[in-house]
Amino acid sequence: MSDIHANSLSDTGPAEAGFGDFVALLKPRVMSLVVFTALVGLLVAPVSLHPLVAFTCVLFIALGAGASGALNMWWDADIDQVMRRTKGRPIPAGLVQPGEALGFGLALSGLAVMMLWLAANTLAALLLAFTIFFYAVVYSMWLKRSTPQNIVIGGAAGAFPPMIGWVCATGSISVEAVLMFMLIFMWTPPHFWSLALFMNSDYEKAGVPMLTVTHGKRVTRNHILVYTVALVPFALATGFTSIGGPVYLAVSAVLNAGFLWGAWKIWRRDEAAAEADGYATEKAVFKFSLLYLFLHFVALLAEAALHSYGFGDW
Repeated sequence: MSDIHANSLSDTGPAEAGFGDFVALLKPRVMSLVVFTALVGLLVAPVSLHPLVAFTCVLFIALGAGASGALNMWWDADIDQVMRRTKGRPIPAGLVQPGEALGFGLALSGLAVMMLWLAANTLAALLLAFTIFFYAVVYSMWLKRSTPQNIVIGGAAGAFPPMIGWVCATGSISVEAVLMFMLIFMWTPPHFWSLALFMNSDYEKAGVPMLTVTHGKRVTRNHILVYTVALVPFALATGFTSIGGPVYLAVSAVLNAGFLWGAWKIWRRDEAAAEADGYATEKAVFKFSLLYLFLHFVALLAEAALHSYGFGDW
């Protein structure tokens, strides 16, 4: 850990960490998305698992994601304490000591990977191990503080769970798994850049080279539109695979039209208008982006249910 980590956290003093503090290290809200997308990836796969095995697989994928969150909070504790939305996290708040978070994250990482290997297969375990490494080391320790493309490349970590769920069931990677990965991977930049537009002061104070900080909000607005346009083909293409169908395509068409419209509105805005209304459009698009991803995976579940009864096949 760098000197700034040690120095900036030395004044927090000893603390008695409680169970809830360690749960908070796992980033429960992020974990809920991981659990859902991994579960969908597992359920839409052409191979059925015993419910207990499926539950075990999703549980340890979730713990792996939580381990990534703990390691991220350990490394980012210095910038978390100066950002408005993160200063209440367990380490900057003095509720958990950095060493405790590091040990907790490493232990959970090992447990999650080993148990997924036992419950599923080697490929699934390797993908989970790579995901943890990618988020904790490649993204948190390298990309986040070194390049405005941090969220573009780093978004891969959040895109792996449905692929891992699919691999737990099938033991292999297919075009369906890749498209689920690409759906989240391409969604991540416009989602987070929408947030960055109205949380830019936090990133400036923390010295994080988010695109809004390094290139300005006008460039960020351009990127949001470009990446949203690039997202659409991947979202729609999923509808033409074995896990898609007319229901998914109808839902995806509506959601992509809405996301494109939101990105267009963000692109057209100037900063004076945005500041005048408190970035209302940007906040609305950010919230819609969450619904966008959730409903795409709900539609995949709906198609899986229809397929199981002989409906919805092309």
